[in-house]
Amino acid sequence: MGELVDGIWRAEREIKRDDGAFKRDASAFRNWVTPDGAAGPSGADGFAAAAGRYHLYAAYFCPWAHRTLIMRKLKGLEDSISVSIAHWHVETDGVAFAPGDGVIGDPEMNARFLREIYVAAKPDYSGRVTVPVLWDKRRKTIVSNESSEIVRMMNSAFSGARGPDYYPAELREEIDAVNALTYANLNNGVYAAGFATTQGAYEAAATRLFDALDELERRLARADWLVGGRMTEADVRLVVTLLRFDIVYVGHFKCNLRRIADYPALSAYLARLKAIDAIGSTFRPDHVKNHYYRSHPWINPTGIVPIGPAV
Repeated sequence: MGELVDGIWRAEREIKRDDGAFKRDASAFRNWVTPDGAAGPSGADGFAAAAGRYHLYAAYFCPWAHRTLIMRKLKGLEDSISVSIAHWHVETDGVAFAPGDGVIGDPEMNARFLREIYVAAKPDYSGRVTVPVLWDKRRKTIVSNESSEIVRMMNSAFSGARGPDYYPAELREEIDAVNALTYANLNNGVYAAGFATTQGAYEAAATRLFDALDELERRLARADWLVGGRMTEADVRLVVTLLRFDIVYVGHFKCNLRRIADYPALSAYLARLKAIDAIGSTFRPDHVKNHYYRSHPWINPTGIVPIGPAV
C-alpha cells in the first residue's frame, strides 16, 4: 500500500515476512499534548493544550482513527480540535482526500494525500503513512500518529473537555491489562489473521483471536462494562474492532470461526455501545466495507464488495 522512503513516495511497500506473520510497525511520532506544554511520557515538550491549536487527520474506515473520533466527541472537543476525514479508497498514492461522501478535506495545507502532511513535518521521513495524525497548527508539525496516546491526550489534556475521566487512576492497572489483551489479540489480531501469508501464521493468529473473544464473553456475561462497572478507555479501544468484525473481518480476514452475533454477551455489549452517540455517529459501515474489500487487492483482487451481512 506504499510508504515514504527519505521523503519520497514508493507506491509498493517491501514487506519481509519470513514466517508469514504480520508485524505492525511502531508509530513514528510520539509527542504529547499536555495541559502546560511539558513533555509527556515520550517525545518533546512545547505542545500545550489550547482550543483551536490542533487538527486531527482521520478516516471512518480505520479502527485506529475511529478511536480518536469517538474520544473527540465523548469529550466535547469538536470545536477545539478540527478534523479532516480521508476517502475510504486507498490506492497506490496512499491515504487521500479525494472528493466523496463523508470526506472532509485538509484546511491546513490543502493536501491531496496524507503523505504530504508527513513530509511537511519531517522532509526525510521514512515509513508508513497512516491515520490518525494529530497536527499542531502553530508549530506546523505532527504531534503524534499513535492512536492510543492521542485518545489519552483528548481524555485528559484539554481544560474545556466535558464528561468523565475514561482513564481514572484507580482503574488504570486493570484498564491496561484489558487493553493488552484487546490490542494483541483483537485490534491487531484481526490483521495478524487477515494479512498472514502462511497457513500456520493464520491459524495461530485466529486461535488467539477467538480465545480472547471467549474470555471477553465470559467477562461481559458478569458485567455491563469491561472495567470498573463503567465506560472506560478499554471499551473505546475494543468497540472499534467489534463494530467491524461481522461486516468485514469474518469474511475478508477469514476470522470466521464465530461471529460477534454468536456471542450473546458481546452482542448486547456492542448494542449498548453503538447506541452512544459518540460511537454510533462516527461509525460509517459503508466506508468500512468499501475500504477493506476494495483497497486490499492482494486479498480481494476482484474488488467486489459483498451485499451482506444484514446487521
